[in-house]
Amino acid sequence: MNFLAHAYLSFNIPGIFAGNMMGDFVKGKQKNLFPEEIRKGIELHWFIDSFTDTHPVTYKAKQIFKPAAQLYAGLFTDVSFDYFLAKDESIKSDDEWQQFAEDTYKTIETFRPYFPEGFATLFGHMRQHNWLYNYRYLKQIQNSFKNVSLRAKYLFINYEEAFTTFQNNIPFLKDCYDEFFPELKEAVSDRLR
Repeated sequence: MNFLAHAYLSFNIPGIFAGNMMGDFVKGKQKNLFPEEIRKGIELHWFIDSFTDTHPVTYKAKQIFKPAAQLYAGLFTDVSFDYFLAKDESIKSDDEWQQFAEDTYKTIETFRPYFPEGFATLFGHMRQHNWLYNYRYLKQIQNSFKNVSLRAKYLFINYEEAFTTFQNNIPFLKDCYDEFFPELKEAVSDRLR
């Protein structure tokens, strides 16, 4: 999943928030350098990613991005699911999502001394452009797709083609999100108990 899902699935536990948001920037035993609650958040991030990457519904969703994104199809699927989460008013209203984004940025900021290399820059962009709230807008999804393509080290990715694929398959991807996300939320809730 992408940043909004990781934030939401931290269930308002501050250290879990921090670790869950920083998880992509910590590798292996580096997690042991962090306080316990942050470490648990990092491990939760990895659990969410593993659950998502191996789920049959996300496998199905990834297939539509394969022609444009190849090995990075999963990242485009993750961003797509954040779009549906950001618009999911069965979870939060528009105003509640806005407040959630602001609260998340404030909470994460308190953990700045623990930011791994690279995360501070990314977090600055995330906060400045309010990614967490703006995932509800197609323009943010397009920008996120572009950012994914820029981070791809080994392949050329046509993010415009991937974005067109997203737009042309919104109903299918929404069905995938609707089937998948409740299962992910339940799995995370069970892990945090």
